[in-house]
Amino acid sequence: MSEIILMSDARVAALPVEECGEPLVDVRGSLLTDDRKHKDAHGAQVRLRRGVLDRLLAAERLLPPGLRLLFVEGYRPPALQRRYFEEYAAGLRALHPDWAPDRVRTAASRYVSPPEIAPHSAGAAVDLTLVDADGRELDLGTPVNASPEESDGACCTDAPVGDRARAHREILRTALTAAGLANYPTEWWHWSYGDRYWALATGAPAALYGPRDTTDVPALG
Repeated sequence: MSEIILMSDARVAALPVEECGEPLVDVRGSLLTDDRKHKDAHGAQVRLRRGVLDRLLAAERLLPPGLRLLFVEGYRPPALQRRYFEEYAAGLRALHPDWAPDRVRTAASRYVSPPEIAPHSAGAAVDLTLVDADGRELDLGTPVNASPEESDGACCTDAPVGDRARAHREILRTALTAAGLANYPTEWWHWSYGDRYWALATGAPAALYGPRDTTDVPALG
């Protein structure tokens, strides 16, 4: 896409969902995982739809020797997604008390998806980064999950960053795009497959995955 379309855009919500019924699966044992966001006692956030995990494994095989993907967060229960969105929107309202509700919603969607169309709540999105052979995170310009305010906009995938960080972002983009995933361009770390945003970005007629409730998540073994 030549323009940055935000999650709050009506074109995203307008796309239909043709739920394929793929299960949420545990990524541990398949991907290197980081526990910074795994706060759900049920282990929900180490889950992804099977098709998303398969594509991440394909992308990892395309990386230069010695590099791996580091999984940070996948499935996000709808209640948690709503909490994240409302908390971030409340912070924006405090910073900009003159903003109308629609402007707050649009600005919030740069960083947290509106709950009703959130790719994470469909098990379709992953937050990730790159590590070297020793498990050290590479420089990608900002930490994973740095907000637009914290990073002065450097969280955007195509934002000006240092040469090393830019090269690493291109490595990540090349592998994940080749494997069929789509990036949310305000967050270099956010990639998805099968959700409404992916459908809009790739021209697919419908999303493959809709929101899942925590009751759909089996207990971790």
